[in-house]
Amino acid sequence: MDRIADALDRARENAGPVGVIRSNRVTRLREENRDTGSGKITYSRTRTVTISAERLREHRIVGGFEPGAYKDAYKILCTQILQRLRENGWNALAVTSPRGREGKTLTAINFAISLAQEVDQTVLLVDADLRSPRIHDYFGFPVASGLSDFLTANASLEDILVHPGIDRLVILPGGRPLLNSSELLGSQKMLGLVQELKSRYPSRIVVFDLPPVLSAADSLAFSPYVDAAILVVEEGATDRDDVQRAAEMLSSTRLIGTVLNKSRQAEGSPPAKAARPGRLFRRKRKEG
Repeated sequence: MDRIADALDRARENAGPVGVIRSNRVTRLREENRDTGSGKITYSRTRTVTISAERLREHRIVGGFEPGAYKDAYKILCTQILQRLRENGWNALAVTSPRGREGKTLTAINFAISLAQEVDQTVLLVDADLRSPRIHDYFGFPVASGLSDFLTANASLEDILVHPGIDRLVILPGGRPLLNSSELLGSQKMLGLVQELKSRYPSRIVVFDLPPVLSAADSLAFSPYVDAAILVVEEGATDRDDVQRAAEMLSSTRLIGTVLNKSRQAEGSPPAKAARPGRLFRRKRKEG
């Protein structure tokens, strides 16, 4: 993995400042976060759906599992990345992969849930893979409209946000698939939305599930507007040259680490490595 580590180091060294573009044309969100005094947040204006624990377990979402090695692997990943975010005052993170079917969407979901279990912040999970939006499929709730409809048809954010019944977590689903997704992700309207999502609540962390880097221009168009990114790779499947190319192409943002999915490490060994640039986060083999 030396070449992967070198590629990640070079990508980080070459990362430039994150662009900030503000827009007054985006209506501010009116979702209401209210602490009930018990540590729970009520969402009075956001649609709430009930997801069964059985559904979550079936799709390997940590919210459906009891404490154990599976949840601990994500908790370690969450703690390491959260430290980096807090050290730098960042609150917007992208999750992507070199190519498809390497586990990026499930990683984004479980990372967001693990973050939401920290009592000091709320989390917004955004399905920005507009070519193939899938977050709602994992949870199993219907989507009439989503981010694509906000960008193309002026749908109201208030109407498309979903609270999946997990404390301090809200989802912005992708909506209908789009072929011109890279142009929309790089549009002025999208940039204004990113700033709105980042600034609306001081305690919020925004996690964006992006398309694979090498499959379309979407991640390249969007990545400069987040604070940092992580790259999901599959052990034994992802080509090392693809990882190197993806890391170099993400040089417009700060690549703070990679997740090694479907790791073949032995049971009982530590599930994660230190969260430092050029190192690999490791997770259990059975994860998707």
